[in-house]
Amino acid sequence: MNYYPIYLNLQGRRCVVIGGGPIAEGKVKGLIEAGATITLVSPELTPGLQSLADGGLITHLNRPYHPGDLAQAFLAISATDDHAVNEQVWQEATERNIIVNVVDDTPHCNFIAPAILRRGDLAVAISTGGKAPALAVRLRKQIERLAGAEHARFLELAGSIREPLAARYPSFEHRKALWYQLVDSDVLDLLRQGDETTARQRITEIMGIAPVDGLTT
Repeated sequence: MNYYPIYLNLQGRRCVVIGGGPIAEGKVKGLIEAGATITLVSPELTPGLQSLADGGLITHLNRPYHPGDLAQAFLAISATDDHAVNEQVWQEATERNIIVNVVDDTPHCNFIAPAILRRGDLAVAISTGGKAPALAVRLRKQIERLAGAEHARFLELAGSIREPLAARYPSFEHRKALWYQLVDSDVLDLLRQGDETTARQRITEIMGIAPVDGLTT
């Protein structure tokens, strides 16, 4: 099966996770990073999940899964060892046209979760099509050595000039050439060295617009 890779906007969308173990905790934390509204269904929780529930970051239903728990959900994840429960979650999600992932059971998934590396707005997703997730994790570790905090800061500064640049230069081809010139410049190296003052000067020289803190588009 060939999967179509996409990035989902989960901001404010209801996502339901079934299960309260370490795997469920990892899934919940990823959903929190994406801004999802999370309902967790499980009679038992890891200390980490309990802390998230106590802090109001997730809604916890302290009981086993019941059919109907996926009502109004955009996305569902079943992270239990109970095959009967996983089958029920899959069936309900299918009936409701909800995207669903039953962990480590690709026949009961209509999406799979990649290994993800985040550096601010930079997100690199690696998938093996469900065949060898461990390989995706190892590749992510290799990429971690290439992508650092300087990439996150670069995107913050670049984002602040995106709209002003479009207003100044209506030609897409012109803007495209400027962006490649910026990416291929020494700005990332300067940020890596901690010399943001010079990095900002270089951005202004190349793009003709000075970056502004706190403004991203």
